[in-house]
Amino acid sequence: MSTSTTAPHIPEKIYQGPLDSVAPAYATLLAEQGYAKKTVQLHLRFLADLNQWLHRKRLQVTDLTEPTLDQYLQARYQRFRPRRDDNSILKKLLYVVHTLGLLPKETPPSPDHPCHRIEQDYDRYLAEERGLSMSTRIKYRFFIRRFISAQFGTKPVRFTDLHAKDVIRFIRNQASCLNPKRAGLMATALRSFFCYLRYRGDITIDLAACVPAIANYKFSSLPKYLQPNQVQQVLSQCDRRTAHGRRDYAILLILARLGLRACEIVALTLNDIHWQAGEITIRGKGNRSTRLPLPPDVGQAIVAYLKKGRPTCSCRHVFIRMRAPLRGFANSEAISTIVARTLKRAGIDSPHTGAHLFRHSLATQMLRQGASLVDIAILLRHRSLNTTTLYAKVDLVALRALAQPWPGDAQ
Repeated sequence: MSTSTTAPHIPEKIYQGPLDSVAPAYATLLAEQGYAKKTVQLHLRFLADLNQWLHRKRLQVTDLTEPTLDQYLQARYQRFRPRRDDNSILKKLLYVVHTLGLLPKETPPSPDHPCHRIEQDYDRYLAEERGLSMSTRIKYRFFIRRFISAQFGTKPVRFTDLHAKDVIRFIRNQASCLNPKRAGLMATALRSFFCYLRYRGDITIDLAACVPAIANYKFSSLPKYLQPNQVQQVLSQCDRRTAHGRRDYAILLILARLGLRACEIVALTLNDIHWQAGEITIRGKGNRSTRLPLPPDVGQAIVAYLKKGRPTCSCRHVFIRMRAPLRGFANSEAISTIVARTLKRAGIDSPHTGAHLFRHSLATQMLRQGASLVDIAILLRHRSLNTTTLYAKVDLVALRALAQPWPGDAQ
C-alpha cells in the first residue's frame, strides 16, 4: 500500500495482509468526509491491527462478517480499552469493502412469514400510493405489527376472521398505556391499514369505521409562540463571526421568516435555491414541492454561510454538520436541538423548544398584522384550512368582540 494515504511514521509491514487493498480507499473516504488527519491515523492504526489479526487467523476479506468482527473485538479488548468509535470504524470498513465489490452483495432475507410480507406490501402502498414519509410509515408499521401479533400470535394470519369487537378490544387495551396523541396515531394507523386491506380484498367489511375515536381535541389549547422581540433576541444569540454561528443563524432565520418544518430544512439542497428568480423550493410532507419567495435577509444569511461557514464536501444538502463525517443532518432532531440550545442561551423559558415554535410564532404575527387565514395557510403550506384555524384563537382582540356577556354579570 502506498504510504501517501497514511501517516508516514506507521510501519508499512503492519498493512501487509488481506486489507492491504482496502486501507487506501478507507483513508480516502475519511478524507472526503472531513476527518482530521489525527483521526485518520487512529482509524488506520485500528485497521492495521485488524489486518494483522486476520492474517494470523488466515482469514480473507470475504470472511469479514459481523460474527468475525465481533470475535476480533473480543480479542482486541483483551489488549486495548474499548473506544466509543470502534463499531463506527468497522461499519465504515464494511461499507468500503462492499463498495469495492470485495464482498458479495447481501440478499435480504425473504419474507417467508405472512406478517412480514403484509408489512412490506403495506409499506410500499403507503410510500407509492399515499406518499407518506419514512418516519410516518415506521410509526404506522409499529402499531400494525403489534395489532397482528396481538390478534393472531403464531397462528396463521386470516384477516377474514377479524370482527369489530377484536379491533375495539385491542384499542382499549393499548390506549390505556399511551398518551392521547400517541393513541390517536395508533387509531389513524389502524384505520389506514383496514382501508388498505379492504382495497386489496382481504376483508369485505369496513373495519376502519369500527376504530373508535380517541379523545384528543385538536384545538383544545392555544399554540405556543414567541413575541417578535423574543424572536429577535434568539437570532442575536448566534455569533455570526464563526462558521457555527453563521449556520445556526441561517437556519433560525429560515424558521422565523418562512415557517419551515424541521424536516424541510434537513431536506433542503443547493439545487433548491433559485438565486436568479429569488425563490426557494420546499419539499414538504407527502412529497409535495412548493416554491416560495426568498426574503432578502434570508438569502444574505444563506450566502454568508455558504461562503464563510459551510465545510467543503461533496454533499448537496445546504446545511452540513460541523464535525466529521461532513454530511447533512440525519433527521429533524438536529434542527430542534439548535432551537432549544439557542433559546436557552437567550434566557427564554418556553414550554415548547422545537422548531415548530417559530412556525407558530410566524403565523401568530402574520394574523396580528392583518393577514388572512388563507394567506397563512398558503405560506405554511397547509393542505386543509382547518389546520390554520388554530391560529384564530390567538387573535384575542377580535375574539373579544364575539364574546357574549356572562349571565348575571353586573352592567
